[in-house]
Amino acid sequence: MPDTLQATPAVRLGISFDESLRRFALESTEDEKESVLEEKNAVPFVKWVGGKRSIIHELIARLPRTFNDYYEPMVGGGALFFELYKHIKKAHLSDINLELMIAYKVIRDDRDGLITALKKHAKNHNEEYYYKVRKQHNLQDPVKVVARFLYLNKTCYNGLFRVNKKGEFNVPMGRYAMPNIVQEDNLIATSEVLKKATVKYKGFEEIKPKKGDFVYFDPPYHPTDETSFTKYTKLDFSEKDQEKLRDFFVKLDRDGVKVMLSNSNTKFIRSLYKKFYISTVHAPRFVNCKPTKRGAVEEVVITNYTL
Repeated sequence: MPDTLQATPAVRLGISFDESLRRFALESTEDEKESVLEEKNAVPFVKWVGGKRSIIHELIARLPRTFNDYYEPMVGGGALFFELYKHIKKAHLSDINLELMIAYKVIRDDRDGLITALKKHAKNHNEEYYYKVRKQHNLQDPVKVVARFLYLNKTCYNGLFRVNKKGEFNVPMGRYAMPNIVQEDNLIATSEVLKKATVKYKGFEEIKPKKGDFVYFDPPYHPTDETSFTKYTKLDFSEKDQEKLRDFFVKLDRDGVKVMLSNSNTKFIRSLYKKFYISTVHAPRFVNCKPTKRGAVEEVVITNYTL
């Protein structure tokens, strides 16, 4: 990164989503001419607070022109990965949410067993059954662990993943007339997609991308107020953690890795990344204990390369 690089003012790219996808397809592959949107047949298998499907066009528009391996070390629902997978040669997905990463592995390696287990949950679903399953914190069989994880994700309030200090899932049941618990077709498609990905349970600082690779960070967001939700494991992501992430971002930049990061539009985050390229995007926010706090909010997308 040039020493003279300064943060750019908030910008919105003046090209459409479809055009962004078309350009990315042309830049990234020689023989695949259709857009990512037209080709896509696998989508995120979990509902995830802070998931990036609502701003996926903003992320697509800010991709580097070319890159080698793809890394998403805070993968969550993996919205960007699932949007790009047909144009990725090799992906490396990781997270510190253990149940989530077991889910990625089980879907890839034992999807049929998982689908069978989910069908049992779907058949038995009611309020009493939900809270019975929610108490099952010590399951050992990976398929049962993931079936419980996905069942609760599809039937809990707002798809919110929240745990207490013991690491126990504690979200109440949502009000869904017919929750889509199994999603068999998507699990089959996702299983095939994940065959081109390594899946690891580890922290962001453990990844080892090389020069020319691309890393996308989607960390727990810096709180914009006291009601912001940033906790999805039993460990909070503090401002010190945000600073550690910034330091790792700087290291990757020095190593010649292409990096993009999403976060809240706060003075703290802008100050951390003031030497890089910062643009502002608007994203819907659906999860807040105060209805008046829901709606479009500003986020930032930060890159170490020019757009």
